[in-house]
Amino acid sequence: MLLIEKYLKKAPKDITCEAFCREITRRFRKEYKRALLPHLTEHPEDRLTASCIIFSRVSRQIWMIGDCQCIVGSEYYDNPKPYEQELAQQRAAIIKASPEPHDHFLEDDTARAAIIPRMKETMKQQNVTYAVVDGFPIPMQHVRIITLDFRPWQIVLASDGYPFLCPTLEASEARLAEQRTADPLNIGDFKATKAFKTGNNSFDDRAYIRFKA
Repeated sequence: MLLIEKYLKKAPKDITCEAFCREITRRFRKEYKRALLPHLTEHPEDRLTASCIIFSRVSRQIWMIGDCQCIVGSEYYDNPKPYEQELAQQRAAIIKASPEPHDHFLEDDTARAAIIPRMKETMKQQNVTYAVVDGFPIPMQHVRIITLDFRPWQIVLASDGYPFLCPTLEASEARLAEQRTADPLNIGDFKATKAFKTGNNSFDDRAYIRFKA
């Protein structure tokens, strides 16, 4: 995140999505020692990895690289990772079949531990069947680009830590709190690969911004 933030502060205001993907990949690549590259090629789980969502005012485009989400006017868009829901369903099935009480998994999520090997396998498709920023070439066909016309738009950009993205931060936080109360394991209608651990008010990272453009 810090590398992307630092790069964006200096990036040309008229940079294209393709140029951004190329240059941020180059910037991440500089963080890797040359001797590590063969290992990182085979083990994407050890790379510096981030998803990001960017609004370009000059091109009037939203660029979705990795698992992020947004609202443009009244339209919702996302860019989920493949396999994520499959893994979430596997975890939910393990918990539901377990003789352990559900509270056990809030303290020690052994169901998540059980799907970690499969998660690592799916990461071999990183920047193959889905896009992330990780210092390896980003396949542009997996970057979602939303082009806006010149009407005024209200835009919300967010990470995937909000299971129910709403037009305001307050409403999004309220829906998150409802989810934590109703289904802290995230194994019901909304399924995730991790739970709300005891003492946490979220199960994943949260970023949210709303603005007019």
